[in-house]
Amino acid sequence: QVQLVESGGGLVQAGGSLRLSCSASESIFGIEAMGWYRQAPGNQREFVAAMARGGVTNYADSVKGRFTLSRDSGENTVLLQMTSLKPEDAAVYYCTVDVWPAGRYWGQGTQVTVSS
Repeated sequence: QVQLVESGGGLVQAGGSLRLSCSASESIFGIEAMGWYRQAPGNQREFVAAMARGGVTNYADSVKGRFTLSRDSGENTVLLQMTSLKPEDAAVYYCTVDVWPAGRYWGQGTQVTVSS
């Protein structure tokens, strides 16, 4: 069973930056995509960013130009650099890995808090 370990969450002032990291517990074959979702209290979980095999990256409109997703394929690690953070970015951030044919794996989540 693949496990995803997230780190890098915390408390930051509005306008600040954080970098989230997600590493897989073992080498994964058949990765189709890696990315992040988030969920704020009272809200549904929403897509943040994802990188497909081949490097194509998609971002939610709300984070475009502020968040950057990168991946170290050799280490099965995905990074989310978040800049110009806003209070509305506060949420629990979940790492995801889409593996063929197994499906999607989720991390346990890491809290991001943005103070105004």
